[in-house]
Amino acid sequence: MSGPSTRAIYSVVLADANILYSRVLRDYFLYAMTQQLIRVMWSTEILDEVVEHLVENVASFDAGAGRRLVAAMNGAFPYSLVEVSEEAMVAAAPFRLTDDDDRHVIAAALAAEATFLCSDDRTGFPPEVMAAIGIEHVTADELLSRLISEAPGVMLKVHAMAVSQHPAATDESTVAALLRANAARTAKLMEGLLGPR
Repeated sequence: MSGPSTRAIYSVVLADANILYSRVLRDYFLYAMTQQLIRVMWSTEILDEVVEHLVENVASFDAGAGRRLVAAMNGAFPYSLVEVSEEAMVAAAPFRLTDDDDRHVIAAALAAEATFLCSDDRTGFPPEVMAAIGIEHVTADELLSRLISEAPGVMLKVHAMAVSQHPAATDESTVAALLRANAARTAKLMEGLLGPR
């Protein structure tokens, strides 16, 4: 990350597949969008990758569940699906990347005119590449903790929405899910906002 910034509020965030894969991270990002804190964007290829990994790793998740998830996300947020233009693909082509599979994510971020590329992949998006395209790479924990610091009351609403959507969820189980999703600072900040239970 390039340093402290106040650009999280009302920014455009291109979410990588590893962010949308996690239910708790996906919930936090989508509900933050409903509260107009950020605008989250994704591409068809990113959603395909999310579904592929969910089918591979979650026993109760099949192709039908994947279709329903994609339809629900695109239906609720029709302006979040970015079309990756040929121009964006050409612009992303020259960069040297650790994994060439990440090139489509950079192209999607360019097509979305994103402020942030949010990915928990710490090596796939080299600082020199991000500086060249003028988009800041942040992890989910970095961005969510920034949102909590800048808009704590709104993020408490986001947390409450995330809890309310799952019958068995509690404040504690949702904070624990954040920890499992490698969002330790976010979990700590939210725990502090929630106060003694």
